[in-house]
Amino acid sequence: MHRVLVVDDEADVVDLVAFNFKNAGYEVVTASNGDEALTKARTTSPSIILLDVMLPGIDGFEVCRLLRRDPTTSGLPIIMVTARATELSRAVGLESGADAYMTKPFSPRELVVRANHLLLGRDLRAEAPEEYNLKDVFIDVPGQFVSVNGQRMDLTAPEIKLVSQLTNAILRRLDADWI
Repeated sequence: MHRVLVVDDEADVVDLVAFNFKNAGYEVVTASNGDEALTKARTTSPSIILLDVMLPGIDGFEVCRLLRRDPTTSGLPIIMVTARATELSRAVGLESGADAYMTKPFSPRELVVRANHLLLGRDLRAEAPEEYNLKDVFIDVPGQFVSVNGQRMDLTAPEIKLVSQLTNAILRRLDADWI
């Protein structure tokens, strides 16, 4: 059974999301502020995190960044669910490491479907290596960098995910066993 961590300071939103995820077969854990979210993400082993941006204390953007830097939580799928609908907020959310960004009001059914898709993708990526060493290209997924001919390029979490997924897909297509 998958466990979802719902992080929001609005009780009615938490109740709505929890109801829908329980009906979809998830176990639900909740947090109402950034500090509590960090603690529960590290102690309850959620499968996925639904994260509001405007939280008391540490905001959702910073929570996301901190989770991405922590090796125990860096691979958790994160969906930001927030009232902040500007293009800048979406960009900051995705740059901070969120896998998806939904604005309030939202469809609870769509949120469950997105979570299911992210978890399916995570299960498929679990088979992917953490490092790729291809001739003059080295990709370090946990370290979030690529090195080409010895020149290091640091990448954001979404960039390293994309590079890793594309590399893995290409190698699977080529049926390469020389990784």
